[in-house]
Amino acid sequence: MPAERLGHGAVPEMSLADNALLTAFQQGLVKRGLVRRRKVLALAEEIIRRFAVKTPGAGAPARSLSGGNLQKFILGREILQAPRLLVAAHPTWGVDVGAAALIHRALIALRDAGTAILVVSEDLDELFLLSDRIAALCSGRLCPAVATASASPQQVGGWMAGQFEAPAAVAGAVAQGSL
Repeated sequence: MPAERLGHGAVPEMSLADNALLTAFQQGLVKRGLVRRRKVLALAEEIIRRFAVKTPGAGAPARSLSGGNLQKFILGREILQAPRLLVAAHPTWGVDVGAAALIHRALIALRDAGTAILVVSEDLDELFLLSDRIAALCSGRLCPAVATASASPQQVGGWMAGQFEAPAAVAGAVAQGSL
């Protein structure tokens, strides 16, 4: 899920049905080089229904949707691919509260079903809600990941500012050359 919905997550001029086809290559939507339009339309309609996307229909251009509805559509398209790993970059940036809640519930359900999810976000509340483990990157340095339950927003804020040291066990392993 890219941070930039229009242009990276969806092609603005294309219909939602055509946008559903962008990453759904494992869904049997193309046979012998031909697009199976009914299956593409059915997939787009399933995404719209399951993820409560407010739109006139699967033929509507992606650019006609609000940010939250387009984000729900993109997330739905990716979730229906049954990924083993999903990278979600700023999944609720610029969306309304209702869309954000649906997106969070969908990501948590996907995580609980066994999918690994890497969330990239500056929203600490979102990170604490969605993450089992949390780490921060500052000036190209990554702090050691810790269980979210053992971290605080203040601590993560410090890491984001570059105020972190490796725990003693990690520092010792690095010094011995085993990491």
